[in-house]
Amino acid sequence: MNFSRIVERWAGHRPRHVAVHFQGEDISYAALWRRVEAATLRLASLGIHRGDRVAYLGYNHPDLLAMLFACARLGAMLVPLNFRLAAPEHAEILASADPAVFVVDPDFQEHAATVAKSFPLLRLVALKGERAGWFAWQGSLPTGFAPKLPGTDADPVLIVYTSGTTGKPKGAVHTQAGLMWNIVNAALYQDLTGSDHVLTVLPMFHVGGLCIQTLPALHAGATVTIHARFDAGAFLRDVAARRPTLTLLVPATLKAVYAHPDWERTDLSSLREVNTGSSTVPDSLFAPFHARGIPVGQVYGATETGPVSIYLRAEDAIRKVGSAGKAAVHAEIRLVDAEGRDVAPGEVGEILVRAPNLMQGYWKDPDNPAFRDGWFHTGDLARVDGEGYYWVVGRTKDMIISGGENVYPAELENVLADCPAVAEAAVVGIPDPKWGEAVVAAIVKKPGAALDAAAVLSLFDGRLARFKHPRRVVFVDSLPKSALGKVQKVELRKLVGAG
Repeated sequence: MNFSRIVERWAGHRPRHVAVHFQGEDISYAALWRRVEAATLRLASLGIHRGDRVAYLGYNHPDLLAMLFACARLGAMLVPLNFRLAAPEHAEILASADPAVFVVDPDFQEHAATVAKSFPLLRLVALKGERAGWFAWQGSLPTGFAPKLPGTDADPVLIVYTSGTTGKPKGAVHTQAGLMWNIVNAALYQDLTGSDHVLTVLPMFHVGGLCIQTLPALHAGATVTIHARFDAGAFLRDVAARRPTLTLLVPATLKAVYAHPDWERTDLSSLREVNTGSSTVPDSLFAPFHARGIPVGQVYGATETGPVSIYLRAEDAIRKVGSAGKAAVHAEIRLVDAEGRDVAPGEVGEILVRAPNLMQGYWKDPDNPAFRDGWFHTGDLARVDGEGYYWVVGRTKDMIISGGENVYPAELENVLADCPAVAEAAVVGIPDPKWGEAVVAAIVKKPGAALDAAAVLSLFDGRLARFKHPRRVVFVDSLPKSALGKVQKVELRKLVGAG
C-alpha cells in the first residue's frame, strides 16, 4: 500500500463526489484518480524511478496533487518550489535536490528556462501548452506501457525546502507514512469529515497549504476548492458562493480578508472554523472573525514537523485566544532550557517535538543537530500553563516571519556584505501590524560613501525574493555589540524600532 490509496479508495466508494473544484471545474474523485494514473504514466515515461525527485514550480493546481500521489506510487519524491524565490535561490535548491524532471506552470517558464541552463540533464515539462524542447504534461500518454509501482508507506515522498539560519536551503524529507500521521493529527483537531468543504488559498509549496487541510480533506473524502493564489476578494466571493466549512489563513491574509471592502456584506455563515498559524498572531487579528461568530483556531508546527504538532481547537478559540493550543494527539512536546532540561510549567523553554509525522531528516544532511534522539529542536520558545496550553513567546533563532514567510537575516546580510559602500550591516525583524514582522536593515556606511535607502534596496533585486527585501533601511553610526564583537540584536531591534 502507499499514500495514493486515499484517492483510489474514494474513487471507488464515492466516484461522483467532487474531490477538487478549480477555476470553475468540478473534479470528481474518479476523475482525480484518472489524473493520478495519467501522472504516473507521464512521470514513468520520463524516466522517473524509485528514489528520483520531481520538481514543480507554479501556482496551486490540481495536477500538483496528482504529481504527489503519482510520486507515491512510483516511490519517487515531489519537490514543490516556492514561486516567490529569485533565480539564484531556485538554482541552489535544484542543485541540492538534483531532480530528474522539472514541471513548470506557464507563468514561470521563462524564469525556469534561465535557471535550467545550469542543469543540462534536467527534463523540462510544460504544465500547460507546448514549448519547443520541452515535454508536454498534458500531451498524449504512452500506450502499451505498464510502469512498476514499488512505492510504499515507508518511502520518502515529499521534500520541502526551508532556509537555515546560515541562509542555505534545507530540504525536509517527509515519508508517505509521515504524511498520513499528519493527516490524522490534522483531522482530529479540526473534526474533519467527508461532509466538510475546504477552501485552500495558501500556496501548496508550503506544508501549511498542503498538509493542514488539503490532504486531510481528500483523506476524509471531502471537497477542496483550490485557488491558484490568494486574493482577498476572490476568497470572500467563494465563501459566499461555494459555502466552504473550513479554511486556513496566515496573519497577513487574515487581515487582508477583514480589511477588504466586501468583508461586512459577505455571508460567512458556512464557515464553522478558520485556522491560522505560522507565527505568534496578534489578538487583534482574531477579533473581527470572533465578532462574526467564527472561531479562529491555531496550529503550531514547522516544515520539519509535518507541520501539525500543537493546536487550539475551535471550542477553545475564544477562551484561550492567543494560545497555540495543546499537544496534538499523536505528538509529544517538551520545553527545555539551554542545557536540555525540562522547564517547569509557566517557565519559558525551547519547543522540542517528537511525533510520527516528523520529517525523516534533512536531505543530504542526516546528522543536522536540530534533529537528534528522535526530537526536533524547533528553536521556538514557549511556556505551558496549568491546563496544558502552550503559548509561543519568541524564537531562539534570528528568523523573521513576515507575511507568513520565513526570512533569515543571514541571507540579506550576505547581500549587504557585497556592497562596497557598506561598512557593517545587520538585519532584524520588528513587530508590524500587517506583516507580523517587518524586515529592517541597519546600515553603517563607509566614510564618504554616497548611499541612500533606495540604493540599498536595489541590492536585493534579482538576488532574493521580494518578500525577503527590507521594508525599511535605517542608517546608524554603529551597531550595538557585545564584548566579543557579536551584534546584539535585541538592542538593535530597540534602536531601529524607535527609528
